[in-house]
Amino acid sequence: MRIRIAYDTRYAYAAPARSIAQVLRVTPRNNDGQHVKFWRVDLDIDEAAPVGEDAFGNLTHAFFTTRPVSHLTISVSGEVETTDTHGVLSGTPERLPAEAFLRETPLTRPDEALLAFADEHAGPAGADPLTRLHDLLAAIYRNVTFDTRSTNAGTSATEAFAIRRGVCQDLSHIFIACARHIGAPARYVSGHLVKLNGEVEQQASHAWAEALVPGLGWVGFDAANGACPSETHVRVATGFDYLSAAPVRGTRIGGGAEELSVKLAVADMAQRQMQASA
Repeated sequence: MRIRIAYDTRYAYAAPARSIAQVLRVTPRNNDGQHVKFWRVDLDIDEAAPVGEDAFGNLTHAFFTTRPVSHLTISVSGEVETTDTHGVLSGTPERLPAEAFLRETPLTRPDEALLAFADEHAGPAGADPLTRLHDLLAAIYRNVTFDTRSTNAGTSATEAFAIRRGVCQDLSHIFIACARHIGAPARYVSGHLVKLNGEVEQQASHAWAEALVPGLGWVGFDAANGACPSETHVRVATGFDYLSAAPVRGTRIGGGAEELSVKLAVADMAQRQMQASA
């Protein structure tokens, strides 16, 4: 599948910010399931944003400005060719040992209710590890409702699980907490998803999880859709949780109140061409 992605992230400040520093994780890497045909990152301020790499192997753009800024727009566009690997990841650099992804974080630390849920639905400890993870995936998909109004970027896995509602970020955190509890290293993945209903305009990027399966390596699990990622997914960044894989993280001095708006389009180019010729 050839996927076209274009989005603008715009910040507007009530008063000019005196300085801004940000790290962007918005650029995908090639792997055996995706090939980046082209990719571009632009800022509407006159500052360089050189490409680097973080501890997880994510491609990053970092910039810093001390000029007064009343608004900032980050524009990202590109095309990626994808193939279905049935969720199995290969051909990407691994910078950290797998054991690092057993580490709990505030967003993924389970409580007793979440531990009991994992124990109930993952099956016995001696069962096939891949089957246990798929059973967890199916249980989360059945029991946690996708709802864009009930959580925010700071909601933890336990908070989302308590109300049985959340977005892809929350369902991924729940899956990660459960997978780590049963001994499977697990990590957060940020990226993009082509919607098979033809909807191109989207409100936000997508997220899923990866867990390490003996004999297979890292395998993706998309709890928001109850399935492994396929050719409809573009993998961009990974981390222990949302915070270490977030597309944009940074800080500023001054600026007062901030207004954030995102305009995102993700399209299957073949489908768009068919629609245009119909």
